Amino acid sequence: MLFNILVIVSVLLGIVLLKCFIQFFPYMADCVLRARGSLALEKSVRTSTDRDILGVALLLPADLLMYRYRLYDPAFLQGLSPNMYMLSLLGVLLAFVLLRLALYLLMKPRRRNDIYRLAHKADYTYFVLLMLLLLFTVGILSLFSCNDLTVKRFIYIETIAVYAVFLLRKAQILSMICNPLRTFLYLCGLEFLPTSLLVLSAVL
Repeated sequence: MLFNILVIVSVLLGIVLLKCFIQFFPYMADCVLRARGSLALEKSVRTSTDRDILGVALLLPADLLMYRYRLYDPAFLQGLSPNMYMLSLLGVLLAFVLLRLALYLLMKPRRRNDIYRLAHKADYTYFVLLMLLLLFTVGILSLFSCNDLTVKRFIYIETIAVYAVFLLRKAQILSMICNPLRTFLYLCGLEFLPTSLLVLSAVL
């Protein structure tokens, strides 16, 4: 019942935020094609605000996808009731977001932090891109009655592909103020560390 309720809430949010997405889509495409597309996006206060709202709203569908296809299925969540499992996954997502935010604040440089903030904001842009791509793919595969394992593989492949493009663009943004070594160190702290902890928590 909780799953069905959250699906309905997600659909209603999608309808309400459809206009925001239509206005944001050209900027998102520009960000994918070139790193400086993020500069144009952040200069538009309204569009960047819409992007942030979309990112928060899409946390709920992300939780539903993780629950439905067991994308994150660690041992410490085994034995929970379906409703508690779903809520726990949402808690993991929020903890992951807060960890990334804490690392961002901890590593914030004293100079040229506008570019550093720009790189951080790319997180939201590519999360929206990933979720829209996954929801579209899952919808198409569901129409063809594909089994869960096939859907799960597509989700993982698309996630890795989007994450790779995201890392490239974020590195290019950071390189505006950093040398290659410093850019790599920032990626280690801001991206590789939280992502590794998330993966390890599911594997170990």
